[in-house]
Amino acid sequence: MSGHLRVVSSDAPIRTHDHIDFHFEDDKVLRFNDPRRFGSVHWCTHAVHEHPLLKRLGIEPLREEFDGTYLFEQSRKRNIAVKNFIMDAHVVVGVGNIYANEALFLAQIRPTTAAGSISRIRFERLADSIKLILQRAIDAGGTTLRDFVGFDGNPGYFAFELDVYGRAGMPCIHCGKRLKGIVLGQRQTVYCPACQRR
Repeated sequence: MSGHLRVVSSDAPIRTHDHIDFHFEDDKVLRFNDPRRFGSVHWCTHAVHEHPLLKRLGIEPLREEFDGTYLFEQSRKRNIAVKNFIMDAHVVVGVGNIYANEALFLAQIRPTTAAGSISRIRFERLADSIKLILQRAIDAGGTTLRDFVGFDGNPGYFAFELDVYGRAGMPCIHCGKRLKGIVLGQRQTVYCPACQRR
């Protein structure tokens, strides 16, 4: 997202959106900054994976177990739009709005298609696309649209590789047809009506 952790001297001035410091013996602190307030900090005295906010989370998308068969099985009898389905953290974690748009475009699946109507083969293509998009974004240092910076203070350069997100009304890079922008699940959604037929 847009927050970050940084190690600073304990007397370093507090900046806007600095929310918590973890103090170390060497007069350093690990400072948590979270402008959009998506993060949270919890003290656990039991196994972390048993915390109520974590124990129902879905699979990590870069794990080997995440594949089309997994998505296919999770999607049965689900009428939810496939974009909302892959952004549901109870199904798979870490597929945010930008990456969902890009992966669906790469897999040639329309974001509004009901998840339960997608075949296992098309889910294989989607799982592969999610992995590829996420790995490309990691390699590029993330996606900076506003204020995100990586651990080294540099912006993420994946924004320069986006094929559909933020490009509504512009020509598709594959067919030239105008990309369509809609709101789906209260999130900006962009797709190509020609390349992503269903």
